[in-house]
Amino acid sequence: MRIATYNINGIKARLPRLLEWLDETRPKVACLQEIKSQDDGFPAEEFEKIGYKAIWHGQKSFNGVAILAEGVEPVETKRGLGIDGPKEGEGEQARYLEADIEGVRVACIYLPNGNPHPGPKFDYKIEWMKRLRARMQELWGQEIPTAIVGDYNVIPEDNDVFSVKAMASDALMQPESRNAYNRLLADGWTDAVRTLNPRGGVWTYWDYQRGAWQRDHGFRIDHLLLTPELADRMTAVGVDKEYRGREKASDHTPVWVEIATP
Repeated sequence: MRIATYNINGIKARLPRLLEWLDETRPKVACLQEIKSQDDGFPAEEFEKIGYKAIWHGQKSFNGVAILAEGVEPVETKRGLGIDGPKEGEGEQARYLEADIEGVRVACIYLPNGNPHPGPKFDYKIEWMKRLRARMQELWGQEIPTAIVGDYNVIPEDNDVFSVKAMASDALMQPESRNAYNRLLADGWTDAVRTLNPRGGVWTYWDYQRGAWQRDHGFRIDHLLLTPELADRMTAVGVDKEYRGREKASDHTPVWVEIATP
């Protein structure tokens, strides 16, 4: 089973690229972030044409997550973490979706960016990470084989970024962000990409500005965290880097882990 995560940065604008990637790589599960679409505008029929069933949690113009599964219907188990956005009266943002797919629990997350730091958006980011950890502890306690994947908006270590100095003031690299992420690993979750690439230097995001892609000025913020049941069955991980260089591409690229059949 290949489980992938892909921040698509606008599903309508990137739909040809997304369909292209799905058709060429055929992951069993594809978790999407920043679909930037309301529920009634999600192009589910386009995925059905190529053999994928979908569930989604949309929001107008911002955020939004979806889970696609090849040949099977994802069985939704949770939507949202019950935390309101940073603006008063805003309600909950579309950032968390969870489903069962062929014996594996998969959660798709789009963690808040947190900029500018300091400020209410950063406070919201840290509170959201606390809620995420609580949910992950619940899943751990149920002993469900689980993958929590998506755009975590955290650069975990210095070797996960092209320049520590360039990103030093960004919310993605603040000690509070890193500490919150490291607490997830300390709870026993396995960072799939880190495990098979311990020296770092693997990027999943390149900004549209300042020639970041052309200069390979990227960093790693898209992560796949696994329970021991899945980590023991992990056979490969990969970053589909070439898709970042295609026409009208997302600023992220797909990241995946291969899980052997038990």
